[in-house]
Amino acid sequence: MTARGTPIGVLISGRGSNLRAVAQAITDGALDARISIVVSNQPDAPGLAWAREAGLATAVVAHRDHATRADYDEALAGALTSHGATWVCLAGFMRVVGPGFCAAFPNAIVNVHPSLLPAFPGLDAQRQAFEHGVTVTGATVHLVTPELDAGPIVAQAAVPVLAHDTVETLRARILVEEHRLLPAALQRLLTTRWSIDGRRIRFEE
Repeated sequence: MTARGTPIGVLISGRGSNLRAVAQAITDGALDARISIVVSNQPDAPGLAWAREAGLATAVVAHRDHATRADYDEALAGALTSHGATWVCLAGFMRVVGPGFCAAFPNAIVNVHPSLLPAFPGLDAQRQAFEHGVTVTGATVHLVTPELDAGPIVAQAAVPVLAHDTVETLRARILVEEHRLLPAALQRLLTTRWSIDGRRIRFEE
């Protein structure tokens, strides 16, 4: 991967499929960034093994090793800044970050969430949407604030809920949109002038 571009840290908890999508976009030249470190709260996360094989720096910052959220935020931010990350991408990171972490990277943390926020925040959003009976759901990339899944929305993609869908088939089709949406949203944030107006991001294009 190129050593040029904005240094980003990627946080994962599991397979790291969105991490791989970001890495592929960098390789393809569609995202002007470089992954400076991949951090997981789970030492056995499959995405960490992939990152090591790809030659990326990795670290484990296990939440169970820290007594308070503030302590965890500090350790997590330290791992990222020690590798020069100026932006942070939450790519399937299954922990809520607190005010201290957000303050360390002001307006420079993005998350991808598998619903059309503000609908269905929190865990298992795909199942929430399916069980609620909506006909359209999707994926959202948003800036991260201390409030759960409540930061300004950068980009969204709609995914219809089909008559023959199960939770798992819906989850898989939303994931396809996550893989497309996250690198594109990051590229727009990193290469376009923008500002925050209330809850809205305004891009100057």
